[in-house]
Amino acid sequence: MTDDPLILTVAPNGAYKQAGDHPALPLTPQALAATARTCLDAGAAMMHLHIRDAQGRHSLDVEGYREALRVVRGAVGDEMVLQVTSEAGRVYAAPAQIAMVRALRPEAVSIGLREVDQPEVGEAGLAAFFGELARDKCMVQVILYDEADLRRWQALRAAGTVPDAPWFLLFVLGRYSATQTSQPRDLLPFLNAHTSGEPWAVCAFGPQENACVAAAAAFGGHARVGFENNLYLRDGRVAPDNAALVAQAAEAGRALGRPLATAAQVRARFRA
Repeated sequence: MTDDPLILTVAPNGAYKQAGDHPALPLTPQALAATARTCLDAGAAMMHLHIRDAQGRHSLDVEGYREALRVVRGAVGDEMVLQVTSEAGRVYAAPAQIAMVRALRPEAVSIGLREVDQPEVGEAGLAAFFGELARDKCMVQVILYDEADLRRWQALRAAGTVPDAPWFLLFVLGRYSATQTSQPRDLLPFLNAHTSGEPWAVCAFGPQENACVAAAAAFGGHARVGFENNLYLRDGRVAPDNAALVAQAAEAGRALGRPLATAAQVRARFRA
């Protein structure tokens, strides 16, 4: 058990869900701003943002991101860390993902290691990219889908390809599929292999999301919750909105003696 402040991130929409999946799914900058405010009030210190194009499809458009960040920032000020995604979303290749991050230079970004660790980038390209992020003091969350991803990350760190910096890992509990349901035990392979010491969080799919959050909090980790991966409360009912998922995650953390982190604490930790 730890009294390390629990970092709760809300992932309110994702790359694929549409309005038909839930009436409170935020797809516009204005809807994201309203969601950010309610999730901040419920205990989230970070928001993981996806934006959409005019047709509602996943987008990494730099100007689209700038507008969304402007609108959301207007709702929450500096009280929330706004993390953009660089996810491929079955649309973008690694060079385009990296180019977006370089052009936008966001405060915080999530990067799927296996998405950018591609032959067209190479280890020299990875070294240059992660080196730039470290020098810019960008808050980077590295997404790892399984133990093999974690071991690859550790190898890149050991080789010096990825420099020392306050990296933040995200363990994805269970491989993504339309019927994926995560369970707390999915955390165990990550914990067994995690020897490099970086702080970590989990995200989970389906109605056991909150149980996975509680397991992570008990083992000293952090959590990402929201409609991107799960629409259900712990009792099996459909959540009315993203804030309800944040609120029950906050309750789980408090029950385990974990105070909730603020955005200021997150910045102090990951922009050092």
